[in-house]
Amino acid sequence: MEWQAGWQDAFEEVLRLCRVQPGEPVAVLAETLSRPVNLHLAEAALHRLGARPVRVTVPSPRPTAPVQVRSTGASRALAGHPGALAAIAACPLLLDLTVEGLLHAPELPGILKAGTRMLMVSDEHPETLERLVPREGDDAPVKAAVKRLRAAKLMRVTSEAGTDLSVAMEGAATAGVWGWTDRPGTVAHWPGGVVVSFPRAGTVNGRLVLDAGDVNLTFKRYLERPVTLTIEDDHVTRIEGTGADAEMTRRYLEAWGDRAAYAVSHVGWGLNPRARYEALAMLDKAETNGTELRAVAGNFLFSTGANEFAGRHTEGHFDIPVFNTTITLDGEAVVERGRVL
Repeated sequence: MEWQAGWQDAFEEVLRLCRVQPGEPVAVLAETLSRPVNLHLAEAALHRLGARPVRVTVPSPRPTAPVQVRSTGASRALAGHPGALAAIAACPLLLDLTVEGLLHAPELPGILKAGTRMLMVSDEHPETLERLVPREGDDAPVKAAVKRLRAAKLMRVTSEAGTDLSVAMEGAATAGVWGWTDRPGTVAHWPGGVVVSFPRAGTVNGRLVLDAGDVNLTFKRYLERPVTLTIEDDHVTRIEGTGADAEMTRRYLEAWGDRAAYAVSHVGWGLNPRARYEALAMLDKAETNGTELRAVAGNFLFSTGANEFAGRHTEGHFDIPVFNTTITLDGEAVVERGRVL
């Protein structure tokens, strides 16, 4: 399989940040629909660093949802397989190259509890991964944002387009990712540069206006017309707008027949100054999942679907980077009109 030398260099750089050591056993988790080039790049980089990779490949699960599923972070591929889990548990580092990723998979808590650190490599073209190799120091602004969010009692999001959303933050579960993991029992994903909070039940209310130019990553699409979401008690109760964007949003959520698909999953903002807004337009849809857009500095990242911290579970999922908003924590702006302060 052909690849660019820089792509392998990118994997090596990230693995060095993950403190891969010579002789260290590393599990590379794949499924039958994993992107082959990324598997080869990961293993070649591990060999060059003197590590001992073992590939664990499981069958990609048959679809069970009524609609297509994209970028949920809740892969069903492992399905609790005891052999695969035993191989992973024997390795201090897991590289997750499944299509959807294990970030919200039921097996992840057990993997981390065993002391394995996990790097979820987003199912992206290596050209994207190469551009977004994390750098020393990328963790500092993310850690600072996590600290601010954990101390906050109220998040408010507003925009000139008409957004006015409030999130009670007390009891929310907050996490930040910067692109590498170097401590046992921790998880990261690449590309990184984002902070998110999973609010407790009954904490999100207001109006979120998705303006033209905002992005629905499930559809891999820049919105062409505004879509207004009314959110009451964590759930989208009204979807207003005309044209394809509003109609696809309504139809996709309706298809699940599941109230939890209408619920808020997480809220946060992007912090990666190297992530590009226009990136989704540069590759064919089959070659990208748009995870870069989640990390674009200053976007308000709004997500619907599963929130285990609020007791809600569903495969229905939207990730929506919203631009040009102002985000305040207890009245103090952390993002102003799409610019990180």
